Amino acid sequence: NVKNNVNKPWDTDIVRLDIETRQLTALTTQLGPDAIPRASHDGKRIAWIGHKDRPSPFHEYQLYSAELDGSDFRHLTANNDLSVIDFAWHPDDQQHYVQYEARGKNVLAVLSTDGALSPLTDEMSGWELDQPYTQGQFSTGAGVVAFTQGNSTTPTELATIDHRGKVTILTDLNRSLQESVSFSSAKTFSVKSSFDQREIQFWMILPPDFDPTLSYPMMLQIHGGPWAAYGPQFAANNQLYAAAGYVVIYGNPRGSTGYGADFAHAIDHDFPTRDYDDLMDIVDASVAMGFIDEEHLYVFGGSGGGTLTAWIVGKTNRFRAAVVINPVINWSSAVLTSDLNKLMSSDWMADLPWDNPMDYWQHSPLSLVGNVTTPTMLISGEEDWRTPMSEAEQYFNALQIERVDTALVRVPGASHQIEYRPSQLIAKVNAILAWFERYGKAENTPANETP
Repeated sequence: NVKNNVNKPWDTDIVRLDIETRQLTALTTQLGPDAIPRASHDGKRIAWIGHKDRPSPFHEYQLYSAELDGSDFRHLTANNDLSVIDFAWHPDDQQHYVQYEARGKNVLAVLSTDGALSPLTDEMSGWELDQPYTQGQFSTGAGVVAFTQGNSTTPTELATIDHRGKVTILTDLNRSLQESVSFSSAKTFSVKSSFDQREIQFWMILPPDFDPTLSYPMMLQIHGGPWAAYGPQFAANNQLYAAAGYVVIYGNPRGSTGYGADFAHAIDHDFPTRDYDDLMDIVDASVAMGFIDEEHLYVFGGSGGGTLTAWIVGKTNRFRAAVVINPVINWSSAVLTSDLNKLMSSDWMADLPWDNPMDYWQHSPLSLVGNVTTPTMLISGEEDWRTPMSEAEQYFNALQIERVDTALVRVPGASHQIEYRPSQLIAKVNAILAWFERYGKAENTPANETP
């Protein structure tokens, strides 16, 4: 950060170091982060990703290139409505491999010099085993492109892909698991938002031996971020929930990434609000399929999803129980205690908390706690500096004051990624299942009967 602005610590630049003189020269000057500089194979140009700063929590990372002295600057993705996650130089030193999100998947494509995209694969898979976040990694060398490959029933393997899009899977790390366990695939659906008719994409995982003539309890899972996305990725947690007899649904309400800039920025300075409507539309569409017991609906989510879960139980009592994981409950306190304090205060809200306290309060789930009747458990890591333990403690105490059934699970040593260790992942699943079953998970009954 050569600009040395304490309130913009992420405003980084690409800097050239002269080995002989030790002189530093900034090649980039825009306000906003510039990062991941990579030289072309012939050493003549450099490419990097970055974006111009704007008052928004989410930004679309763009791909740029220039000569080594900063001349002949080119904005390579100027005409593409996407955010570049990673990139690499193509062997011809003209084109680039780019990775980006699109409709719940990570896509690897070749970006031509005129900005045209030629997708190679959308089967990239990540390292996070517990939730179905869109993720993936790739690497290139000696004319070979390797990437992490998987889907909703296959944990990540290593694969290569050629210029024609032919995929060769190199590893079989999960053979014993696949031979011993039957996984349920994620089925894709979409629904029109009742608020403004935007298309909202969602997925459903059905229990083993699913029978559409029976009625099943349902879990709504909400992703964090909120500028992130779920997709048809392998998620151990969801497989365990389905194996316990639940229909698991999850989707990408407005604000999610991979659906264009307009969709992602629809919740700028306005989270949570209409994303609640999108999630209720997902639930309504799922219930309308005829095999979900509307008297046994459950909801949970973490981080931004935890904030939305707390918001939901303040807006409706349709859910039998809820689990709120590492949430923001009070925006005024979160802005001043989170490790994202400077980013939150400048980008997440339109004003500072002392200049417009009502805006912060009106978007805080704590403002709705007087409406809550849903039994609500909280889970938070004691070493979480993103959404500090004090956020969960505020909500726990408020629910107790309101005489709502509640519990607070403190996870020792856990950060914001609360299930970093496998033991923590299992403990989280067991805690959620136990809480929901405590409040009446139904036995499967004929769909036209009430249990």
